[in-house]
Amino acid sequence: MNPRQLEYFRAKLLKWKDDILAEAQGTLSQLQTESLREADLTDRASSETDWSIELRTRDRQRKLIAKIEAALRRIDEGEYGYCEVTGEPISLGRLEARPIATMTVEAQERHERQEKISRED
Repeated sequence: MNPRQLEYFRAKLLKWKDDILAEAQGTLSQLQTESLREADLTDRASSETDWSIELRTRDRQRKLIAKIEAALRRIDEGEYGYCEVTGEPISLGRLEARPIATMTVEAQERHERQEKISRED
């Protein structure tokens, strides 16, 4: 991968991370300013469910940030864009769709088949 492509993916990853952090800040601000004061129990239960879903989403995004940071480290170390299993280059199309990818499509499919077999045992 050439330096221009690496910079493109670095910028894409940094923007993705910044967007996630901005969303998280918005959620935090909303949690601090709004409280669950619905008088009706049904409305309150609905609000609590909505917040629960929102917080689960933020937790998933927190884990995603760790993967984004790992991808940025791989760029710095010269390992970005190469499959961690086979060492082959990951296609630019795959990286465009999933910039945190660590395996080629073929290696990912093998990995998922192995996981499925392990779960069935």
